[in-house]
Amino acid sequence: MFSMQKIIYSVFLAGALTTTAIAQAPEIVGTYVNETGRTKVKLSECGAGVCGTVVWMKQPVNDVNNPDASKRDRPVVGIQAVSLKAVGDGTYAGTVYDTESGKTYSGKARFSGQSVELSGCVLGGLLCKGSTWRRE
Repeated sequence: MFSMQKIIYSVFLAGALTTTAIAQAPEIVGTYVNETGRTKVKLSECGAGVCGTVVWMKQPVNDVNNPDASKRDRPVVGIQAVSLKAVGDGTYAGTVYDTESGKTYSGKARFSGQSVELSGCVLGGLLCKGSTWRRE
């Protein structure tokens, strides 16, 4: 009987730990389409943060403006363009790679309902450009 209690307890503990791990997944995780509807980015957990990979483009192109000439022939689809870490409730900070210009910016994101407000800044945050992505 004692071993049966151990088994039941172990199964219960394993289930509780799995449920806790699932519950801790950031709400921001998902696939989003940009404002123009031409690009989709999948935000996924990676390490201690969230990474965004371009998963679809209406008109696929190569990374022709990348400052690294050896990467200019690679397709944009498949590139990790966003790297974020949580800094508050629904708020993230990190870097955003602009596949059109080939530049990487300091980035901020705020998750709200079914959308992510993303902004990329230069000059220590003096000049920023933002867009809102909606969850697919």
